[in-house]
Amino acid sequence: MNTGVKITAFAAALAATFGTAYGVGQGIGPVGEPAKAVHGEHAGGTAEPEGEAAGHAAHEEGAAKPPAAGGLQVSEGGYTLAMETPRPAVGRSVLKFSVKDATGRKVTAYTTEHGKELHFVVASRDLTVYRHLHPVRAADGTWSTPVDLPAAGGYKAFADFKPAAKNAEGVTLGVDLSVPGAYAPRPLPAAARTATVDGYEVTLGGALVPGRAGELRLTVSKGGRPVTDLEPYLGAYGHLVALRDGDLAYLHVHPHEGGPGPDVSFTATAPSAGSYRLFLDFQHDGKVRTAAFTVHAGQTTTDGADEAPHDAGDHTHG
Repeated sequence: MNTGVKITAFAAALAATFGTAYGVGQGIGPVGEPAKAVHGEHAGGTAEPEGEAAGHAAHEEGAAKPPAAGGLQVSEGGYTLAMETPRPAVGRSVLKFSVKDATGRKVTAYTTEHGKELHFVVASRDLTVYRHLHPVRAADGTWSTPVDLPAAGGYKAFADFKPAAKNAEGVTLGVDLSVPGAYAPRPLPAAARTATVDGYEVTLGGALVPGRAGELRLTVSKGGRPVTDLEPYLGAYGHLVALRDGDLAYLHVHPHEGGPGPDVSFTATAPSAGSYRLFLDFQHDGKVRTAAFTVHAGQTTTDGADEAPHDAGDHTHG
């Protein structure tokens, strides 16, 4: 797999600081899985360690490594995310883009995953605006989608897909967007265990733990009663995307199998300590809604912060 081009020097520096992460967002479920251990890697001409040293080396090599970062590169594995509209206007506009292969040709064949050939997310750099969009692909490989961006500033777009090419693996690419105008970034919303949206209350259980898989359980209720008839969305009863504060590393999550509510569970691994923003999409009464949470992996929050309901940010679907 090619190294890929870093989106910006800023993102690269942050990625080095936080460590690598494997990018948010397919279906309801785990944010990522620990990478497979690497064995037998030694410098050329260096003798194998023996005795106690060998045991120590084996232990080090066998230790699980953090999952790789997703969405921090505009090019990876021979594929490049090419934006035709890198500077959308404030308000409603149309984003156009394509995925190009190593020859520079637009990709036109994809593997359908979670009901879509390609999943497309746009988020503001301060993580207060989130858009989960469903672009349409033209025959020549150009994708287009309307988007409503409420304010000027920096945004990032993510394309999550799997080419139909033989033995192709899933790829998550990210590219910066700039919306012209006066920009006043907002602080990351405070951590909370509950979020409200359109009269629904979603409660977050479990923890996001650095370097170790853990369960995240989200419980949906309305009017004080559990919602037990959630509707399938993208092939599951929910879709979870997680973005790391700072570099916006995109974390893939996958759902546990289960019934239509009120609980929706995921297995998630935080690639590093730090703050993350979780976005849960769920469908009920024919409409998709998004509940957003700020969580601190590797940190302990106060009881008050854990319990305070929160509904900051602007989260919609396209």
